[in-house]
Amino acid sequence: MFIPCGESIPDLTNFTLLMPAVSVGNVGQLAIDLIISTLDMSKIGYFYTDCLVPMVGNNPYATEEEDSEELSINTEVYALPSKKLVVLQLRSIFIKYKSKSFCEKLLAWVKSSCCARIIVLSSSHSYQRNDMQLRSTPFRYLLTPSMQKSVQNKIKSLNWLEMEKSPCIPEISDSEICIRIPGGGITKTLYDESQSLNLHLSFSAVFCLFHFVSEQDLTCPRLTPV
Repeated sequence: MFIPCGESIPDLTNFTLLMPAVSVGNVGQLAIDLIISTLDMSKIGYFYTDCLVPMVGNNPYATEEEDSEELSINTEVYALPSKKLVVLQLRSIFIKYKSKSFCEKLLAWVKSSCCARIIVLSSSHSYQRNDMQLRSTPFRYLLTPSMQKSVQNKIKSLNWLEMEKSPCIPEISDSEICIRIPGGGITKTLYDESQSLNLHLSFSAVFCLFHFVSEQDLTCPRLTPV
């Protein structure tokens, strides 16, 4: 799945993987673009996958004319070794019924690369918030159980709110409650898959950060997570 730019596969042991969910407003992808550009991260490879719609374009981070001749594709991987940070950028949508397969392959790659954790930048439809969410901050987070101990105190100091559970069927108030992320793309699938594979993965640590947004106003949401 992962194809390195160089002759050897880079060592990503204990790196943090930062990636977007292809979600409402493309908030995660826009934030990832800002991170890659601001930190001047180097491209180390790409994913060869049939799970996303193929695309090709010019280098989005070109600063000189010669850089603009480089091509960019739908899934690329960037790294900043000094910060032990690796970033996966997704630039196209998932092919129908392929998102679960992508999550499984991604988690297998993370395991083989010995990454320490995954941070997913995502978003959710603002118009589907409940009364409590309407009266509070537009940010929410979601943690896998294995990540609770290591970051829970830090998150509490930031006064962030955990994603609330809500009725699985919104129209039926007394239906079973679950975590719903409308418009969140692969976020919920990746979260669930990481937990179902808990016994087989050395990390199984996924942190998801959400922003409730609408399609019309994305300037503030894409800047705030960064």
